[in-house]
Amino acid sequence: MERHAVLYEDLAGRLGGQIRRGLLRPGERLPSLRRLGEQERVSIATAVEAYQRLEREGLVEARERSGYFVRAPFVAAPKAQPPRLQARSPQPLRNPALLGVLDVLSREDLLPLHVTTPMPELLPARSIAAATARVLRREPGLALSYGAPQGMRTLREQIARRYLHCGVEVDPDEVIITAGAMEAITLALRSVTQAGDVVLLETPTYYGILQAIAALGLRAIEVPNRVGAGIDAAALRAVLARHPVRAAVLVPNFNNPTGSLTADADKRAIVDACGAQGVTLIEDDLYGELGYSGERPSPLRRYAGRTRVITCSSYSKTLAPGLRIGWALAGAHVDELVRAKCFSSVSTASLPQRAIAEYLARHDFDRALRRLRRELAANTQRWRDTIRRSWPADTRVSEPAGGMTLWLELGAGVQGQALFEAAAARGIGCLPGHLFSLRGDYRGHLRLGLGLPWSPRVENGLRELGRLAGTLASRHTMEDTRT
Repeated sequence: MERHAVLYEDLAGRLGGQIRRGLLRPGERLPSLRRLGEQERVSIATAVEAYQRLEREGLVEARERSGYFVRAPFVAAPKAQPPRLQARSPQPLRNPALLGVLDVLSREDLLPLHVTTPMPELLPARSIAAATARVLRREPGLALSYGAPQGMRTLREQIARRYLHCGVEVDPDEVIITAGAMEAITLALRSVTQAGDVVLLETPTYYGILQAIAALGLRAIEVPNRVGAGIDAAALRAVLARHPVRAAVLVPNFNNPTGSLTADADKRAIVDACGAQGVTLIEDDLYGELGYSGERPSPLRRYAGRTRVITCSSYSKTLAPGLRIGWALAGAHVDELVRAKCFSSVSTASLPQRAIAEYLARHDFDRALRRLRRELAANTQRWRDTIRRSWPADTRVSEPAGGMTLWLELGAGVQGQALFEAAAARGIGCLPGHLFSLRGDYRGHLRLGLGLPWSPRVENGLRELGRLAGTLASRHTMEDTRT
C-alpha cells in the first residue's frame, strides 16, 4: 500500500509538472489508463489514483466515455472589495426586489442559468427512482401514511453516521427531518427568536434567508462574507460587542452566492465569539458535501458541540431536489424544534424519507457525490473560461472551491438589474446581485448557477449574456461621454 501511494504520487507529480510547464496543453487528451500504465510500468490502479489526484488539483478533467483531458487554467481575477454596507445598525428587511424572486423562479421559458439546483442528469436519478419503487412495493402502507414529527428513525441514524466523516459526533435523537434546509432554518429561527429580535447575517447571503427573516418580523444586521475568504470573523466579533444579537444565520461552507469557504480558524473564532455573547448559531451547511477537492470542510458544529449550534442541511443539492428531504441537528433545542415542526406541517412526507433511506442503504452515495463534484468543478472551469473569452474584460468572477454558484462583479457601470432584464427578454435566467443583501447592495453584481450539464445551449447562453453586458457597458460609456 505504501509503495502504491509513492508510485501514484510520483506519477501525478510528474504529469502535473508537465501540465504547469505547458508541455501538455489545455484540451489535450491524456493517455488511457491502460496505455499510461504500460508507458510508466505501473498498475491501472496506480494510473487511476494519479489521474484522480490531478482532478482534485484542477489540472485534468474526466469526460464520460472519452477519457482524461488537460484543463485550461483558471482565469486569475482581481480580488473585489466588498461594497460599504448601507445598514450599520439592526434593520427590518428593506429590499422590495425580493418579492419578485418567485416570479423568476416559476418561469419555465428561461434557460435556467440562475438555478442552483443540479439537473437530473447530474444526479443518481435512476437509483432514486428504483429505491422509491422498492419502498412502494415492499411497504405501501407505511410509505403513504403520516410519520412521526421528528422523522424516520433509520434516516436520522444515517444522517448522524454521515457526520462522522467530518469529525462531528451526532446523536440520532437530535436529528429532525424537515421539508428541505429552508424549513429547518425557519423552524430554528422560530424556536430561538421572537419578533423584533436582532439576527446577524453575512452579506451577501442567500435571498431565502432574508425572506425568512422578514416573514418572522425580525431585524437583521450584516457582516461581510469576503469573496474567496468567507465570513469576516473580526467584523462579526465587533458587531456582537455593540448590538444585542439573539441568533446568527451563517453559511460558512461555500456560501450562496459567493461560493466562499470560511477558514477553520475563523470558524472557531466565530463559534467562540457567539458563545461568549450567548448567541445561538444557526448554520446553513447545504453545500458542505460539494467541495471540488473531495475534502469535506468542517461545519461550525465541530467547534461548538451540540448545545450552541443548530446545523441545517438537506439532500436537495446532492440527491433529489424534488423529494424535499432536509434536516436540523437541533442539539439542546430539539424539543422546541419538534414542537414547531408538528405545529407547522405535522411531519415530513413518509415516502420521500423512506426512498432516501432505501437509497442510502442500497446504493453508493459517495460515488454519486464524486461524480457530482467532478461535474460541478468542470462547470466552474467552463463557465469561467467562457466569461473570460466573451464578457467585457473588466468583469470579475469568483473562483469557488465548491458549491453551485458564481458571483460576478460587472464592470463599466453595468447594473445587475439591467442585465437581468435584458437577459430575461431573450429567454436567459440570471439573478441580480441586489437580491442578496438586506438593503439591496451589490447592484453591480450578478449570480449564476452551475447546475446545468454543459452543452452548446448553455455556452451560447453565457456568450449572449456577455454580449448583453458589453452592450450595457457601451451604453454607459456613451452616456458618460455626453455628460
